[in-house]
This record gives sequence, C-alpha cells and structure tokens, in this order.
Amino acid sequence: MAKAKEKVLVLDFGGQYNQLIARRVRDHHVYAEIKQYTTDIEEIKAENYKGIIFTGGPNSVYDMSSPHYSKEILELGIPVLGICYGCQLITWMCDGKVESAINSEYGKIQIDISKSESKLFKDVPKENIVWMSHTDYVSEIPKGFEVTASSKDCPCAAFENVDKNLYAVQFHPEVTHSEYGNVILKNFLYEVCHCSGDWQMDSFIDNTVNALREKIGDKKVVLGLSGGVDSSVAAALLSKAVGKQLTCVFVDQGLMRKNEGDFVEETFTKLFDMNFVRVNCGHEFISKLKGATDPEDKRKIIGTEFYKVFWDKIREEADGGFFAQGTIYPDCIESGKGNADKIKTHHNKVAMPEDIKFDDVVEPLCDLFKDEVRVVGEKLGIPKELVWRQPFPGPGLGVRIIGEITEEKIKILQDADAVFRDEIAKSGIAQDLSQFFCVLPDVRTVGVMGDHRTYDHLVAIRAVTTDDFMTADFARIPYDVLARVSNRIVNECEHINRVVYDITSKPPGTIEWE
Repeated sequence: MAKAKEKVLVLDFGGQYNQLIARRVRDHHVYAEIKQYTTDIEEIKAENYKGIIFTGGPNSVYDMSSPHYSKEILELGIPVLGICYGCQLITWMCDGKVESAINSEYGKIQIDISKSESKLFKDVPKENIVWMSHTDYVSEIPKGFEVTASSKDCPCAAFENVDKNLYAVQFHPEVTHSEYGNVILKNFLYEVCHCSGDWQMDSFIDNTVNALREKIGDKKVVLGLSGGVDSSVAAALLSKAVGKQLTCVFVDQGLMRKNEGDFVEETFTKLFDMNFVRVNCGHEFISKLKGATDPEDKRKIIGTEFYKVFWDKIREEADGGFFAQGTIYPDCIESGKGNADKIKTHHNKVAMPEDIKFDDVVEPLCDLFKDEVRVVGEKLGIPKELVWRQPFPGPGLGVRIIGEITEEKIKILQDADAVFRDEIAKSGIAQDLSQFFCVLPDVRTVGVMGDHRTYDHLVAIRAVTTDDFMTADFARIPYDVLARVSNRIVNECEHINRVVYDITSKPPGTIEWE
C-alpha cells in the first residue's frame, strides 16, 4: 500500500544480508523490495525498476545446481549491481571466469581503487576497508568490463561495464564494516540509477492514510492490538484514516510487564480516535496454566487460550468490513535459499477461523521494515517508550517464569523487571542494549535480611547486544549500575533475596531462558 513511485529490486540468491541491503537502500530514500531469484523475468519487466541488486549467497556459481538467472535480465537496460555471489553471477552470465580461491578472504580487507572516476566510487578514498566473505573469486572478468578495484588476494574486487550499466563488487557494501559501503550504495542509486529519493516517511503516512480511506470507505475495521510496536503503529495509522470506524481489541492475559496493560489502554484511548475494547482475562489464564511446568506446554496453553479469547471477542465485533493486521515487510518476504517457496508462518500473519467473515484484510505496514515502523510511530505521536518497546515473547512473562506460573510469581517478576528497567533508563545506557529483562527461575536461596534468615526467590537479570538476534553477546553493564539494580530489587521487591547476572552469549545459550 502507498508504495513510492520509483523502486529498486533486490534479487535474493540466498544471501544472509538480503534484508540489510534493502534497508540500506531505503536509508537513502529509495524504496527497495526483495524478490526471489525464481521471479519470472516478465514480472520484473512489468515493475519498471530503477535498478536491480543481486545479493550474495553461499553457493558456487559454477555449480549448476546453484541459483542462476536468465542473461536477459542484463539486457533490460536497467542498471545492475552484483554483490559477492551476485558479482560472480554477472561474471558467469557474461562468460567471464570464476574459480575457487587459493586464499579465501573473510573479514575486513583493504581494497585499492584503480579507477577513481568510476561512478560507483565517487567520494571514496583510493585505499579503504571493506568486508569480504568469499571462497570463490573472479579470475577473469568478461569482455567489455573494466577492473575498478582490487585487494591483495582478489585481483577483481570490483569491475564494471559503463555502457551497459553493469557493476559488480566482490565485497559487501551493505555491512557497517565496509567503511564507505554506504557511499558506494548511494552512488549506485543516484549516480548510476539516477533515483530522485521519493521514499519519505511523511509522504508514506499521507499516502497510506489516503489509500486506507479510499479502500475502507464507510465500513468498519477491527484490529487485534497486542501493545507491541507493529500493531500499535497500525492502529495509529488506521485511527488517523478512519477514526471511530476502527475498533481495537486488546487481550490482557495477565502476563504483561508491570502496568503495561493500563499504559496501552491509556495511550490509545487518550491520544487516538477509536473504539478500544480491553479484555481482562488474567485469572482465566492462570487457571488454565495450573500445574503446567514444561515450557512448550505453557506456550501451547497460552497460545490456545489467547486464540479462543481473541476470536470470541472478534465475533462480537465482526459485521463485515475489514480485519486489520500489523504485518510488516519481513513477515511477508520469501527466502531465496534453495527452492523454498513457502512464506514462514509469523505471529503477525493471523489465521482466521472459517466462521468469521470480513470483506478483506488490510495491512498498512506490509511495506515497512521494523526501523521504518518505529519512525512512522514517532511521527504519529505514539509515546517513545511504546515505539521503542523491546521484543517481548508472545506468551509474555509465562516463559520468563520457570516452572509453574502463579499470580504471586507474576507479581514478583513484574516488580523486579520494573526496577531493572527503571535503573537502566536512569543510567542512560538503554540505547546500548538490544534487549534486557528479568527471569524468575524456580529457585530459592538462603539470605539474611534485618538479622533474620530468609529462604526466598532468586531473580536473574539478562541483557544482550546484537545486530540480528541470531547471535548475541551479554551486555557489559557497569558494575555500579548492577549494584544499584541488585540493591533496589532486594529491598523494594517482596520475596526476593538474591540477584544474579546471566553472562551467557548466544550461542550456546538463547536470549530467552525458555
């Protein structure tokens, strides 16, 4: 919905950085979309792309079982940039030579630019550091191409055919380790593709609101509001578009952080024009969870009960009209790895019971990455603490309480987590942490408080830094901050007499405990 007028295609050949490439392009105010290498050439022709970027990938281009593409794509007159495997693919398509490298290159490597007047390297120093990750290399460039950069072990680190607007780089300009990678991508977009940069969040909001009004008309819209970033921003956009025609259903299962349910309700009833329906069902969830200790059992119980409560309420509200979801772009895109053609099931792609009928589904954020969703949220006036809300598991505190879940344990964990978050905020280091929270293990320890022996709960605190949540390192929180956190939790939170800090990285651990 409300796409930009100009766009660039990121053709995915199974690279781990496919989404990162698209995000970097969008940082330069050019809309980028990702499609698999299996996309038909006629579909690509019909989209009128300003440029095409071939991603990297783990395969060898001379292995015919690897992802390839029709040479016709290089003859469309659309500028192409090949990155890593994409660079080798252009070589293969144009009858150059790719071989297994004697010396593979991994990590930060210096390249030397041999053609300073290359459009791709405008404002890039002759010697600079890039991020390499390849075992194959281009040993002979195709006819009509010119080498523009090299490294110690890679004679063809970059090359181009200016007449055909074909550019190739063996390194990864999209990662932050490439010092001038951002400049190189910008040069491709503006110097080669001649983009104007019409992908702006302000225009996205205006265009999306107008598109929503046109599609919805005078009908009603129902949205499941979780209190997370995506559904909250979707709710704000829909409120701006259709006001009281929107009903948001918020299920508070009693497993949210301290006062979070009240905060969500206050935010959306005071700031936005909509019908807000809150379903308080914490006691019912606790009853269903009685005796359950296995993490997967708890997840299934919470998920099943949430599904039932949510759709029972939706049935009361459903009367034709539209069902809205906070689906974002990464929920929709397919993977270019192998021949998989199935989009993964995601929490934002809700399966609707067959007996509930809506005219259609609206997904106002389906073109946006998470960081773009946050920008839209801020521009729409959603409080910063909600817009920048950290990832929170679907089962909530149910998987941060080890063992059986009780109302007492929920309160203990909520209180400790609130103190931890408050101290991190006061310390000014919140922006340096990717995620931080408390866990209540089913462990009691001996303590001494006020000359009395205690035997009470241990609380673990967890904080990590990560770029992609696939791997993570424990955060080096200063000792004085840890000391304040521990002191406050033990003194202010009932039934806790010990605080420990989890210093396990991922792998071997995971970010959550269950």
